[in-house]
Amino acid sequence: MIIDEIGDKMQVKINQESCEKLGSQLKSLKMKNIDMYDDENYFPPLTESKENVFLYFLVMVSIDHRLRFHDKPFEGFIENKFYHGADALYKLGILKYKDDPSFFYPENLANINIDTVTKWLTIENKEGKKIYPSDIRVRHELLKDIGIKIKKNFSDPYDIITISKGYLRRDYGNGFIDILKIFKAYQDPVEKKAFLLAKFLERRSILSINDPYNKELPIDNHLTRIALRLGIVDVDDTTREKIYANIEFSDWEDILLRLSVRQAYKMVSQYSGIDPFILDDFLWAFGRSCCKTKDPVCKTSCTNECIKITGCKENCIFTKECKAFQNRIYMIPEHNFKNTWWY
Repeated sequence: MIIDEIGDKMQVKINQESCEKLGSQLKSLKMKNIDMYDDENYFPPLTESKENVFLYFLVMVSIDHRLRFHDKPFEGFIENKFYHGADALYKLGILKYKDDPSFFYPENLANINIDTVTKWLTIENKEGKKIYPSDIRVRHELLKDIGIKIKKNFSDPYDIITISKGYLRRDYGNGFIDILKIFKAYQDPVEKKAFLLAKFLERRSILSINDPYNKELPIDNHLTRIALRLGIVDVDDTTREKIYANIEFSDWEDILLRLSVRQAYKMVSQYSGIDPFILDDFLWAFGRSCCKTKDPVCKTSCTNECIKITGCKENCIFTKECKAFQNRIYMIPEHNFKNTWWY
């Protein structure tokens, strides 16, 4: 079915049959080792107060968006160990938390300066050069916005949890996802950061969700790429060529694509019986380690890391259903929508 289109230039379709087949296949997989997000290399210990842990995740997810820019990865050495992408970001986060948990308090964020943020997020890359995320001013603005708006709108930061009463969406904008929209970092139309935060907080038993039917997968670049390759979402030929040519998407094109992907995965979740947040864990790991942008394992063979995720033996477990494996024209790279803090 056609979900929507922008003029006559872009069409996006959800393939319900493919969603059902993928859901059925996933049903047979046993999702092992559910991540509780309690690894102290990246997250606060279980002994920490819920209030402090909530603030840590609220702040870290707010700046958890594209770390690769102009094909330059955010990676390097932290305490003599090499970290890449989100791992590097959260490693820096937990080091700051262990050094000074009050760094994440709204009164400090409201007055934070860009030099402090730059120093915090600077690492040394393989060449020995000091680097930090290229949009450091944006991340500074997002952090400052959280501090100012918590001080202005809440007597206590944890009110964001208590007001929601465990509902993701409620009348009069009192659901957890609704409340988060007050912050600039959480205003992305596809609500990627908001649902990522909800996932973290549920896993840490801070947010007890009373309306699980309102759960959505946080749609990042990995999940979008996988959906197009598997064929649960289709785009027209012109749009596919646009992705191959690395032509930048407009805001509305990106929103249309990702909302369609989100709906498709919702169907996959329903067909498989797998909780959307657990499905997201699996797909994110699969996209990061197996169905990678440039070198998906179906072009070579399963790696040890991919075997741990999917249980594959010689090749990807999705080869029979994957549209891109059957026809390489659908082996789409990541679409170009980089100048954003949404994803």
